[in-house]
Amino acid sequence: MTAAEFSQISHTIPLQPGIYKYYSEGGELLYVGKAKSLRKRVSSYFVKNHDSFKTRKLVEHIHHIEFTIVGSEQDAFLLENSLIKQFQPKFNINLKDDKTYPYLVIKHEAFPRVFFTRNVIKDGSEYLGPYTSVWRVKELMEVIKSNIPLRTCNLNLSPQNIAKGKYKVCLEYHLGNCKGPCEGLQTEEDYREGLSQVKNILKGNLSPILQHFRLLMSEYAMNMEFEKAEMMRKKIEKLQEYQSKSTIVNTKVGNVDVFSIISEGNHAYVNYLRVLNGTIADTKTVTLEKKLEEENEEVLAYAVSYLRDAFKSVTKEIIVPIEIEYPEEQVIVTVPKGGDKKKLLELSEKNVDYFKEELHRKKILHLEGKSDMEKKKVLYQLQADLELVELPTHIECFDNSNFQGAYPVSACVVFKDGVASKKDYRHFNVKTVEGINDFASMKEVVYRRYSRLLAEQQPLPQLVIIDGGKGQLGAAMESIRALDLVGSMTVVGLAKNEEEIFFPGDKDSIKLPYDSESLKLIRRVRDEVHRFGITFHRNKRSKGTFKNELEGIKGIGENTATQLLKTFRSVAKIKLLTEDDLVKEVGAAKAKLIYNYFHPKE
Repeated sequence: MTAAEFSQISHTIPLQPGIYKYYSEGGELLYVGKAKSLRKRVSSYFVKNHDSFKTRKLVEHIHHIEFTIVGSEQDAFLLENSLIKQFQPKFNINLKDDKTYPYLVIKHEAFPRVFFTRNVIKDGSEYLGPYTSVWRVKELMEVIKSNIPLRTCNLNLSPQNIAKGKYKVCLEYHLGNCKGPCEGLQTEEDYREGLSQVKNILKGNLSPILQHFRLLMSEYAMNMEFEKAEMMRKKIEKLQEYQSKSTIVNTKVGNVDVFSIISEGNHAYVNYLRVLNGTIADTKTVTLEKKLEEENEEVLAYAVSYLRDAFKSVTKEIIVPIEIEYPEEQVIVTVPKGGDKKKLLELSEKNVDYFKEELHRKKILHLEGKSDMEKKKVLYQLQADLELVELPTHIECFDNSNFQGAYPVSACVVFKDGVASKKDYRHFNVKTVEGINDFASMKEVVYRRYSRLLAEQQPLPQLVIIDGGKGQLGAAMESIRALDLVGSMTVVGLAKNEEEIFFPGDKDSIKLPYDSESLKLIRRVRDEVHRFGITFHRNKRSKGTFKNELEGIKGIGENTATQLLKTFRSVAKIKLLTEDDLVKEVGAAKAKLIYNYFHPKE
């Protein structure tokens, strides 16, 4: 539809609030939107020059428009969300969340059972949830079972069947997990009291249950029924333990929904914290794909509506980082500046930031499980990007590791055909270098690695990555030249922070595109050498393989060395101390030994 064609129908568009639907020539629903004034909102698509390519593309595809007038902005908001969820138009925000969430159901029957389900059936049963975690649901069921005796059988406990004596109590009754309603040993009124306690647990409101159990414990104790009193005490303990596991912010906060958002390119990430009685009861983070470069306010408003509907939230206050249009009646939108609500928002922001970083980490290329063709495609791309003579089917990467400036070690990982070859990994205890010298350490381990491969007539890699930049690359090249291997393989340095790649002798680095398959593979190799090196270093420390330099001083034992390190934090600082400083800490005799060791010329 062109601007000229639209001008012929613009006067027919109502001025009232409502929703508008854009259709393609083939009748496909392209976009659903809401508006305070339909005419003004729809006209903006055809009379403006849009910077967004996607918006221009949408306008080009519009063939005809339909409207629905509603009574208020709130009705427009709710109808828009309903239609987007139902039809998922290609130009609307796409929320990527296809999970089926678990519920706890209180079955619509005599003496209702409570159990876990993913299927919601409209049979009059009450569904509590949904919950984002199966583990969380199972934990709740365990708390309920250990505190409130409910039946787990699927018998038809109608009054007639109970009166006829059709059933007998089972093992659950004898274990104290059920009060035997099947034999008429428990009234329906008493059973309903247990169900009300279940609902309180699920809503995070444990105070009434704890108070009830404390009263019962007191009554049993007064009546000399000490076994029953002890049973109540244990139940109170279990409930308090469960309560302590939850993140309690402040019970005065009450019931609120907390949302935070991070946008990155065409995607946004929204975290939802469900807070019940000041306790964080559940959390969920979703990814949304923006189709028309929507602002954060619009994306967040859509996500709030979706998540509140998905999790059946009826709380009267939502906490958000920015002002949003949320016209649902009786719901307060709060942008906190401080206090407990601000702390909740900050916690939500931590969750959404972690979720985003975790997604990025997972997107870093993992070639395991891919076809040979897919693996080769990435390797050919890496060969082209680095202008390698040979296809890098064999890649090795080196990294140094030390602990608080002491105990240097190095690691080498090997990737073959783009996949980690863990049997070929090697770690090195640095032997010839005194103190901490990353360049000298790199020179040593590179020499040891490739002199060994040459001696054993093993194949050399096509690409060697030195993690650490120009200085360590230069040190590695000294060993490569000493072994007369220049030209036998390509050696590059990888700067730690900027992910710049250096070639020997080049003044300038190269930077591969952030999302290129080549850089993703290089990151994967680098992250693996970090993991392998740090794990090796940690294992050595935990086994006590490293001896503190202080313990090498004759007359200085482990206790004295530990005492000094606790006070001064490192051997480097201890070397700078005067003899008088040492006397104050370990006495004259030991101070003299330590000082003379580090200052032999004096």
